[in-house]
Parts: sequence; C-alpha cells; structure tokens
Amino acid sequence: MATFFGSLILLVLVLQDSCYCFRSPLSVFKRYQESSRPVSNDCLGSTRPVKSPDSSDYTLDIRMPGVTPTESDTYLCKAYRLPVDDEAFVVDFRPHANMDTAHHMLLFGCNVPSSTDDYWDCGTGVCADKSSIMYAWARNAPPTKLPKGVGFRVGGESGSKYFVLQVHYGDVHAFTDKHKDCTGVTVKLTSEKQPMIAGIYLMMSVDTVIPPGEKAVNSDIACTYNRPTMHPFAYRVHTHHLGQVVSGYRIRHGKWTLIGRQSPQLPQAFYPVEHPLDVSPGDILATRCLFTGEGRTTKTYIGGTSNDEMCNLYIMYYMDAARASSYMTCVQTGDPDLFQHIPEIANIPIPVSPDMMMMMGHGHHHPDPKELEKKSVLQQPKREEEQVLDQDFHMEEVINWPGVNLKLGQVSGLALDANNNLVIFHRGDHIWDANSFDNTFVYQQRGIGPIEENTILVVNPNSSAILKSIGKNLFFLPHGLSMDKDGNYWVTDVALHQVFKLGPQGNELLTLGKAFQPGSDRKHFCQPTDVAVDPITGNFYVSDGYCNSRIVQFSPNGMFIMQWGEETSANMGPGQLQIPHSLTLAPEHSQICVADRENGRIQCFHSETGRFIKEIKHKEFGRELFAVSYADGLLYAVNGKSYFGDSPPVQGFVMNFSSGEIIDTFTPVRKSFNMPHDLVASEDGTVYVGDAHADTVWKFTPSERAEHRSVKKAGIAVEEITETEIIETRVKSRPKINNLVHTKEQRTQQQQQQQQQHPQQEQPHTQQEQQTHTQQEQPQQKQNIVEHSGPGVSQVLIITLLIIPVVVLIAIAIFIRWRKVRMYGGEIEHKSESTSGGILGKLRGKGTGGLNLGTFFASHKGYSRKGFDRLSTEGSDQEKDEDSDSEEEYSAPPIPPPPVSSS
Repeated sequence: MATFFGSLILLVLVLQDSCYCFRSPLSVFKRYQESSRPVSNDCLGSTRPVKSPDSSDYTLDIRMPGVTPTESDTYLCKAYRLPVDDEAFVVDFRPHANMDTAHHMLLFGCNVPSSTDDYWDCGTGVCADKSSIMYAWARNAPPTKLPKGVGFRVGGESGSKYFVLQVHYGDVHAFTDKHKDCTGVTVKLTSEKQPMIAGIYLMMSVDTVIPPGEKAVNSDIACTYNRPTMHPFAYRVHTHHLGQVVSGYRIRHGKWTLIGRQSPQLPQAFYPVEHPLDVSPGDILATRCLFTGEGRTTKTYIGGTSNDEMCNLYIMYYMDAARASSYMTCVQTGDPDLFQHIPEIANIPIPVSPDMMMMMGHGHHHPDPKELEKKSVLQQPKREEEQVLDQDFHMEEVINWPGVNLKLGQVSGLALDANNNLVIFHRGDHIWDANSFDNTFVYQQRGIGPIEENTILVVNPNSSAILKSIGKNLFFLPHGLSMDKDGNYWVTDVALHQVFKLGPQGNELLTLGKAFQPGSDRKHFCQPTDVAVDPITGNFYVSDGYCNSRIVQFSPNGMFIMQWGEETSANMGPGQLQIPHSLTLAPEHSQICVADRENGRIQCFHSETGRFIKEIKHKEFGRELFAVSYADGLLYAVNGKSYFGDSPPVQGFVMNFSSGEIIDTFTPVRKSFNMPHDLVASEDGTVYVGDAHADTVWKFTPSERAEHRSVKKAGIAVEEITETEIIETRVKSRPKINNLVHTKEQRTQQQQQQQQQHPQQEQPHTQQEQQTHTQQEQPQQKQNIVEHSGPGVSQVLIITLLIIPVVVLIAIAIFIRWRKVRMYGGEIEHKSESTSGGILGKLRGKGTGGLNLGTFFASHKGYSRKGFDRLSTEGSDQEKDEDSDSEEEYSAPPIPPPPVSSS
C-alpha cells in the first residue's frame, strides 16, 4: 500500500510525458553583431497579452525564460499570472516546442504556484493547491483548438489564477551547445462566456510491471463514472518506448464503445474521438495499454525517468457550464473479468515504420552527430498530417478569368484578405530600371514624386471587379505585400527603404525605417522585400533585402526582437542569403520559409528562434527563385528567367511541405511568364501569380481535384473519392485514363527540345521579340491543351454521334404527329401528349422513373467525404464537406443548447 501511494504521489507531482531521447544538437547560426540582446530575450516572446482590437480575444505567450538544463530528466516549471482577474476562457493552444529539445510539456491551472521564483525544479511541486491539466504536448504534436462554444474556464471566482508550465528535458545532450531554451505554448483567451466548459479526464496506471522479454503485456485501468454527463471530443495517448497501442472505451450495459485508439509512438496530439458519444453516471471508462518487454533485461516499472514506463489516456471533454468539472482522474486497476470482454482490436499493435522509429528515437541512445548531419532534412519522416500521397492533379490557368486584363503597373506583391479576395500591390506609372538607384542604393528619382494612383487594389476573385483601392501618393517603388488577420496591409517600398502597416482604409498605423536612407542596423533597411505576420502572436518578419541578407523579427508594435542571416559565401551554406525576396509562414509547423532568390532555393527556419531547419532546392528552379507561398501542407513557388546561358523554363511549382518533392508545375496559357514576381495560394488550391514585367496577374486552379487522393493520417488511410469518380461509377461510360502525367511529361519534353533548338540569349528580349515569341508559342500551347483533353474529346464525339440519330428520329416523329394534328384534329393531339411521355417525358423528368439530369448531378455536387475528421490540429489536411461554411478546424459532437431557465 505504501508503494502504491508513493507511486501515486510521484505521478501526480511530475505527470511526465513521453520519453523520446533521440536528440540531435541544435545548430546555432551567426547573428549580426549589432544584435546584442541575449538569446533568452530573443526567444521569450511577449509576456504581455496581445489583444485583438476588434474583439475581446487576446493571446498570451507562456514560455520558459531561456533555460539551459545541466542534467537529463530535468523537470522545470514556470508560473504566469492570469493578466486579468475577470473570468476568461482558453479556446486555443499553439505549441512552441521541438522534440529535439523537450520530451514533453504540460500546462496546469492553479491558484497558488509552488514557487515564486522565475522558474524552478518541479520536484518541489507544481502547484501549492489543487492543480488541473489543461494541455499536454509531446513528440512534435500539432496545435489544438477547441470546438466553438467550448473553453477552459480561468479567472473569476472559480477559475485558476495562474498558468504553470512544466517542461521535461529528457536528454541533456540536446544542450551541448549551451543554447537557451524557450519552449512553451501560446494560449488564446476570450472573455466571451462559453456555454460549455472543457476539461481533462486522465486515466493512468500506477502499478504496471513489464517483465523483460515478454512479448505482450497488458495494463488495464477502469473506473465507474459518477459525475454529470460529459461529452468526450478528443483523446491523447501516452506511453514511453515500450508502448505499442493505447485504447479507451466507454462501457454501457455491457457494450464497449471505442473512444479512441492510437499508437503512442506517433506524434502525441489530441485526436478526435472515433464517434460522437456521451458518458453518463453509471457508465464505465476503461483503458488498455499494450506493452512489449522485448529488448529489456530487467523489469520495467511505472515511473518518472526515461527508462521507466507510463500508461496514460487523456480524454478532453466538455460539460454544461453550470455543473462542469475541469479535471478528473482514474487510477484504478481494471477488473480482469471485465477486460475479458474488451474488443480484440485493443490487443493488436499499430505498426510504426522503422524509419520513423529510428528518426524519432527512444531510450538514451545518442547517434553520432556527424552521421545525423549526413541525413538530409528531406529524408526525415513526414508528420502524419502532412503525408498526402498520390496527388494526381495539375494546376491550370483559369482561361476565362478577366483579371488578366486589369490595367496595372509592375505587379510586385499579392495577398489574400480574410474573404479570399485578391489584393494586388503594383507600381502604377513608376518603373524600377537601371537609373533608379546609385551604387550606394540611394533612390535617384525622388523628383518625380510618389505614385499618384492607388497602388493597392482589392479584387473580386471571380469577376475581378475592383472592390477597394487605396495607397495613392504614398509609395515610390512598391515591393512586398502581406495581410494580417485584422485586415491590415503590410507593405515594403524599396525606394523609401521602409516597411508600412496600413489600416483597412489605408491609414498609416506603423512605419519602420528612415525614408530614402538605406542602412543595416535595427532602425534602417536596405531595399526590404517582404513582410510576414504571425497570426497568433502578431510578431512580424521582414526580409531585408536586396542589399542586406537578413530576416528581422519585430514585436506587434514594431520593437526589434532578433535577426538572422548572412551573405552567401562560395559554399552557400545554411542561413546564408542572397536577396531574400519573399516570405511565407507555416504557423502550424512554427516555420518561416524564404525564397532565397539568387541562390535559387527555399530555406525554412524556426519562426521563434531563427534556427535553420531545411533547404529545398531543385535543378528545375534554375538560378533564381522569386517567390514562395504556403497553404494547407503545400508550398508554391515561381522561378525566374536567367540571362546567363541555358536555364529551365520559367514556371510555377507545387511541392510537399515536408519532403520538398515537386508535385506539379504550371505555366499560363494566355501571355507567358516574363518575370513572375510574387504568388499567393489559398487553402482551396487556387493560386495567383503576379508578373512585374508582363503587368499581369494570372489565376490557376487544380484541373483534377486529386481523383485518388490517399491521405495517411495517424496510421489510418482514408480514400477521398471525388465527385468525378462518383459520376464515373454511375454512368460507367468513361474508361480509366492515366494521361495526366503522360501529357505533362510530353509537354516538358517539348519545352526541352524547343530550348535546345532555340537557346536563350544572354540579354533580355526586346518587346517586339517577346511578342513574336509569344505568338509562336500560342499554337503549341493550344496543341498541348488539346492533347491534354484528348480522351475526353473522343468520348464526347462518340456520345454525340450516337445521340444525333435518336434526336433526328424524335424530331421526325414529332413533325409527323404535328402534321396529323393539323390534318385530323385534337384527338390525335391528346394521344400524342400521353404517348410522348414515355420518351420525352422521361428525358424531361416527368415520366415515372425518368432520369432527371438536373437532379442527378445536383445530388452529386455536394457529396460528403466521410472519413477521418481530424481534431483541430493545424496543417492536418482537414477534411470537411465541400459545402460546409464552418471555419472550425475539426468536427466535434454538436453542443446541445443550454437549458432554459424556468425563472
């Protein structure tokens, strides 16, 4: 009994998470010398709440204050006081952590922390009073967002007054470079009252023993539920190295209903419950963890170190606010007789690939760092929500989009607003040419004054009608454009060497840099190129630029935070830049990627620390890569024309974000790419490309929406069947074709042959030569279109030839009957009406059992892709019904309406 209570106290105090002890040393790259700020402050984030100006919502960064653990299996805690005393609700969690550094992270709520120090060893306790878990992270798990109307209650009379962050640093080898860590989480809070209160129900084993060499060992937990009805909507499993699968069930009247089943060796995110369900008083909650003792020479016990084990199931639920409990636990060992009836699937391990096991690592095995450096980042395993396989689609220009004919100057920047309207930044009648700057980068044409027309246009994405135009008499040479979640415009001007934040009506809210003064310190830029704004923290990043080679990070109010980057050397190493030209954020991956233009590559960095993560470079890029955009797990990019010998064609690229693999390339049909300067992609796959020399914006969409898109998520393969396939199944008149890739290859071969026959000149084409070249390309482009759609045309032709004789016969029959009516009177007319119902009536949908084509196709237009509706985890390839207007990141059981008061 003493052992039992000792183990229980230990677990309640430390509540450690996963043991994944593969740790590769972090790479620390050179910072600019003028950045004298200590690293601990560089990555601390904002300690004050960041409020949304138009709502009651705000975010709070909860971080470790730059710590360097000196021993393995160190648990550090940090307390944060709730910034307001009034009641508030946590509705979103965004982790800032990496398994290379942190084993796990837990966020507690309490009223009295165990220490008043800046941070402390959690061995002395987490909270001095009762604590409750709000959030748990391990193994590079993605973020978690709660359903609409659900929140963790804090503040006020009944909520916690403090957040306490606990981070388990498992392997001190991760800190051989003595870097300072700022692992943590950003929480989003709202003062708007939530009808449902979220909570965590933790099921945890405290007495499991795993014999050495034993192939299969079960750890069972079960408790009778006796609280008010709760609605589980997400679950998270946790073991250490020996765990193979964790399964949780609700037992009601002897029937076992699955809550969730997952491998603890995959990223330990909160996943959605398998099916909507409730847990009512009298139900039993049961969990089984399946372990293996193979490879161990001694017994393994439940404990708090990396060599111990754990069996945990976290159930995230919501309850009616009036009777809500925010935290419940179950540590009771399950009755063996009860578990004789557990479904057999709970005893079947979920396999995890050896490559993933090797890369994610366990135990205290430390690979040779030199071997790790040899492994390309592109060979690392893809996170399960990023594994999008067999994406057989091709991006094609929307031929009938009228936006291509807009009267624009040099198009320098593109963005999308909150309504998916296209925003264009152009230079009007100003042109950047050889006379624009002197050799010290000072603008030489100030005398002509600013651009007198509106330079920022908000355009309807379908009709291309101009909805708004601002930016008159503000800019000299516009360049980069981004938008934040509040509808503000962030732009750069290379002539002014400045960065601007403009309000929705074009009013100046923030200006950085000195007008017409190039520089390289914290208060100056030199031809800055682009801006990216973090939608959670509000921090923003500036790529600077043509004469500097750095990325600069600022707080929302424009305070300098940090910078990284250096000029390219002969070896073109990581973190070295030559014209960082375009930025894009992948918030769910905590990465910011830059189009390293003159190095012809994409580099991605950790958005909080500036740490280099990966490089994406392909020979198809050529010497220059102008722009990059991220959306829904994909990277989009455009390259540029090189005037130094042969180069690949100028085109757009679609790439898998995890692997960097090129999925597709695309070019326009109308006009042709000359200098595609920027692009922006939306979540639905629509891409806009703006050209600074053609003064044009093109619109592209996928021509085939992944006819056989297999999405592999957390060990569950989901086949998405598109509307096209459903119609094919019903009609059965369209044979399977595989000409998409074949046609693409033919097009690529033709382009290569043309290049070999007509190598590019070193100097740019004159305008007349370009027009001639375009006219010569148009017939070939049209031929490619015909080849691409050839099989479809043949089918239409065959069907048409079959239908024509039938239509002719029907027309003749109608004509004959009409003549008879005219000759013999109305009796025949009455008969013809009833008789024709058999053929024409059915075609019109009037005959019994007739085929109504309008109804037939309408019934397929809004088909529902039933599958694995992911929990609200960013970058998870959320699958929803196409017609749904919901912006929620995942589906959860519908929240019942609050009870109506009788008073």
